[in-house]
Amino acid sequence: MFKVLRDWIQRYFSDEEAVVLAVLLFLAFTAVLTLGGMLAPVLAGMVLAYLMQGLVVTLERLRMPGGAAVGLVFALFMGLLLVFIIVVVPLLWHQLITLFNELPGMLVKWQSLLLLLPERYPHLVSDEQVLQAIEVARGEIGKFGQWALTFSLSSLPLLVNIMIYLVLVPILVFFFLKDREMIGQWVRGYLPRERALITRVAQEMNRQIANYIRGKVIEIFICGGVTYIAFVTLGLNYSALLALLVGVSVVVPYVGAVVVTVPVLLIALFQWGWSDQFIYLMAVYGIIQTLDGNVLVPLLFSEAVNLHPVAIICAVLLFGGLWGFWGVFFAIPLATLFKAVLDAWPRKEPVVAPLL
Repeated sequence: MFKVLRDWIQRYFSDEEAVVLAVLLFLAFTAVLTLGGMLAPVLAGMVLAYLMQGLVVTLERLRMPGGAAVGLVFALFMGLLLVFIIVVVPLLWHQLITLFNELPGMLVKWQSLLLLLPERYPHLVSDEQVLQAIEVARGEIGKFGQWALTFSLSSLPLLVNIMIYLVLVPILVFFFLKDREMIGQWVRGYLPRERALITRVAQEMNRQIANYIRGKVIEIFICGGVTYIAFVTLGLNYSALLALLVGVSVVVPYVGAVVVTVPVLLIALFQWGWSDQFIYLMAVYGIIQTLDGNVLVPLLFSEAVNLHPVAIICAVLLFGGLWGFWGVFFAIPLATLFKAVLDAWPRKEPVVAPLL
């Protein structure tokens, strides 16, 4: 037993760089896992700065001074943030309050529509199944109402946290953009001089994460914007709120599209019933989801994520359970990083004794 363990350690950890890389990864994951909640504004600032770094580098290549490029990109970021706060947030809040007020009426109408199913499709749906579904829906809506009440009572600390984010995150984004070279040199100063393996893994991680973050943010905006235009054109209620859910749902592969379909279907069913308008809406929504998965994603993600769907789902569940939203958002690049580390890890092949 000890010989097997010793041979395994000698095979995978005989290289000094491999040991250093393993320690660095362990410390990084431990720090994020234990201090992620306290350092959430810093992580958010790093993500946003990382997202805008490509535009700063592009402007610098066009002979624009570094300070001017950072100032222009940061001004654009602040402008978009103000538009979101002044225009988008009030619209979303109004539709959310209206949805809470209309939930009881929606439940009554959904019940009447569900009770018609046994009459229209007696061979597929029975009265007992419909009544059971109604009871389950009542229980879930009751839980949702309790959560909304608890959320409203504890909203003051949340508002304080939001104000902290609105102040700290832009400041952090500015300094991450302005002093990115100095921060990079400071980090490299604590790394060993012989770091070919660490450099190779870092370059692979940078390539994968940069491609993923930028592509995913563009996908969120395109899917949300196109869905909002389609919903407003068809006259669906709560178009902005549902479009936001559709845009955010692309963060979670496979599962997000299925989950967000439920509120879209229920609200359309409440508004139009089993009518032609309902069928048109669901057809348009299906086309948007199909184009997103088969056209938009291959165009945005230039570097193919060579991961099996089972590995992607496991990564989403694992990292989402550890780090919440950010874990879900970074599940695919983290899984890709893990795969890159395994592929680049040095291995010392065992010596086979020659046969006599």
